[in-house]
Amino acid sequence: MQRACAAALLSIGTTQLLSPGKSNDDLAALDVITKLGALVTANADGSLTVKSKGVYPIADELNCGESGLGIRMFTPITALSSREIVINGTGSLVTRPMSFFNKIFPSLGIAIESNMGKVPLRIKGPLKPANIEVDGSLSSQFLTGLLMAYGAAGAEGVCIRVHNLTSKPYIDLTLQVMQHFGIEVVNDNYESFCFLKQSNSYKATSYKVEGDWSGASFLLVAGAIAGGIVVKGLDIFSTQADKAVLQALMQCGAVLSVQPEQIEVAPGALKAFHFDATECPDLFPPLVALAAYCHGKTVIQGASRLTHKESNRALTLQEEFGKMGIKIDLQDDLMIIDGSTGLRGASVHSHHDHRIAMACAVAALKAEGITAIDDAQAINKSYPDFFEHLQSLGSIINKA
Repeated sequence: MQRACAAALLSIGTTQLLSPGKSNDDLAALDVITKLGALVTANADGSLTVKSKGVYPIADELNCGESGLGIRMFTPITALSSREIVINGTGSLVTRPMSFFNKIFPSLGIAIESNMGKVPLRIKGPLKPANIEVDGSLSSQFLTGLLMAYGAAGAEGVCIRVHNLTSKPYIDLTLQVMQHFGIEVVNDNYESFCFLKQSNSYKATSYKVEGDWSGASFLLVAGAIAGGIVVKGLDIFSTQADKAVLQALMQCGAVLSVQPEQIEVAPGALKAFHFDATECPDLFPPLVALAAYCHGKTVIQGASRLTHKESNRALTLQEEFGKMGIKIDLQDDLMIIDGSTGLRGASVHSHHDHRIAMACAVAALKAEGITAIDDAQAINKSYPDFFEHLQSLGSIINKA
């Protein structure tokens, strides 16, 4: 949804966004493109119409809410304008590292001031595409922003070279959205991304927003723990990284049927599994909930990717699942979950992290006793209907 908002802004003309999201991150993206000059209209059928003439800011400051993707994607896009603009955020975003821009922007002709590598950022373009080399180890989101901005800046013959790129499937998703809107990028084994045609430009079109595998992963795990359930609205051919949850469900012995129109999942004889989440770190919370019900010790690789999220998720998962009786060990890049001890209801805290709130809720479905989740409204960041969907599946949920 956020990528589609950005592409709609960069497309001259009228774009229709079908099945748009309504999470806080989505609403923040819509607010940003509006302040960057787009006119957004909600339609009776639930779709959105976005009319744009390109990046022509009507405000001196943008607020990306708590969206890490939002700020890292929209900052280079905002720099397409020559207007000086402050870019800010709220909540956990004020602590997340943005020093990448301090290093890269001067080589693109962009003036930047930051708060010691954090928000607020004060930038002034316009961005001038150049051959650059970037470090992709912290987050692929910075590269997403550069790619989308380059696509609108006439970057003929220009390449972005990348080393240590993480979360490659998220870049696949970025390139897929760009291609849908008319921008072709040559991907050379995720080591360089080149723009070859000057004629490339974003073209207004109709775009249907995919169902979100990140949010759906919690439902699928819920089905494996306390199901069975049927989940519809997911593209099984999606490039979204978190589609990999299906691999974990198969490995652990859940009863799984994947069909083009729906996915059925039910409990089986759940056993511990090994899973590499380096390319899909957002799966850690639902997979920890799954592992808590799997007999034996589950090992998930990629824990070092969890430090700069809405919370330090490795420590947060260890702390909150510990309250529910699950022992989690952290060893370098590995998270080891002992799922043989059983879960008990407890008072837990989301740490203002949407995925922690959802993971604790899913784990509570078969725990002994009642689980109380403090700051459960954190789910609104990405999945505001989460608790309503759990209730529709038969869960008993009381909101304090």
